[in-house]
Amino acid sequence: MQRSRPASSLAALARERKLMASSLPIVVEAKCPSAAIWSLLLVLLLPAMAAAAAAGHGEEMKSIYAGPKVLPVRLGRPAFGPESLAFDHRGGGPYTGVSNGRVLRWRADRRRPGWTEFAHNYKHATVAECAAKKKVVAPESLCGRPLGLQFHRRTGDMYIADAYLGLMRVGRRGGLAEVVATEAGGVPFNFVNGVDVDQDTGDVYFTDSSTTYQRSDYLLVVLSGDATGRLLRYEARTGNVTVVKSGLAFPNGVAVSADGTHLVVAETASCRLLRHWLRGSNAGATEVLAELPGYPDNVRPAEDGGGGYWVALNRDKAWAVNGTTPASVAAVRVVVAGAGGGKVAVELCGFGAATVSEVVERNGSLWFGSVDTPYVGLLNLTSL
Repeated sequence: MQRSRPASSLAALARERKLMASSLPIVVEAKCPSAAIWSLLLVLLLPAMAAAAAAGHGEEMKSIYAGPKVLPVRLGRPAFGPESLAFDHRGGGPYTGVSNGRVLRWRADRRRPGWTEFAHNYKHATVAECAAKKKVVAPESLCGRPLGLQFHRRTGDMYIADAYLGLMRVGRRGGLAEVVATEAGGVPFNFVNGVDVDQDTGDVYFTDSSTTYQRSDYLLVVLSGDATGRLLRYEARTGNVTVVKSGLAFPNGVAVSADGTHLVVAETASCRLLRHWLRGSNAGATEVLAELPGYPDNVRPAEDGGGGYWVALNRDKAWAVNGTTPASVAAVRVVVAGAGGGKVAVELCGFGAATVSEVVERNGSLWFGSVDTPYVGLLNLTSL
């Protein structure tokens, strides 16, 4: 894997920065939806999105023009699209899954910083187009596409939600990832997407966004009104997979609450966060936690321990009306008061045409993943 240019600190990264708000090229994945599908999306969703955009989000919400302050941590070619980010039990990383089906690890070594391969799947040994030395981007359905990533800190195992290959696991030393689950309730996985781990029990929660459409046709999940998505649980101790909740409209990112009582799920097609209760008097119930100003991707907890979450937005609701503008919302911070509902407290804007797939808060900084860029974004919160 080709390494990025040395950039072991924020100061070094700043010397090579190119602002995230459109100065870097957007790389389009193989099998991306056609212009005709985008046009159809605009026609079908324009009225609803226009009304939502006009409604506003309340006076207490804070909007921050953060995009120009984001520093790019470049990937090595031909890898692009770092969709999700994870840190290991020692705080190392980030780790990210990319378009050629591999998982990379960032090493902030002062002498030789850069990205190295951490994990790969069986396709890279059995399919010629997926070999490590191949520089031509093969169709992601051929080599696999890792999306959500998360570690179980006690064991050091990383769980990988591969859109095409299923739920995978690799040990703390990396290498060949094994497939641990490919179906639930007799129904094969079709679009595995987000993942999180209950650090106390070791249970793995993940989403299958649609049993009808694969990731390469993800826009059709929204266009068709498909609601065949599922929230799932994998028990590492037994290997059992159970359906926690079905009938969801494009379930995407998932996060286990700090106390383990519930899950927070991003339902992309409905532009909202759901809360599914695992324990307590409401166990088994699903409710709306927060309405969002756009189409959510991954969701991760904020670091303050107050029950808040960072939610990445693929597009905001105003996009169909105004296109991408400096005011376009790329990510939000949702605050939650106990068992009550959540509300958007912060909106991050100014990211240009680059979509944001995940936001991870780590030691006073925000790390940004995106399926559209050849870099991971880094933002020092003290700069806001």
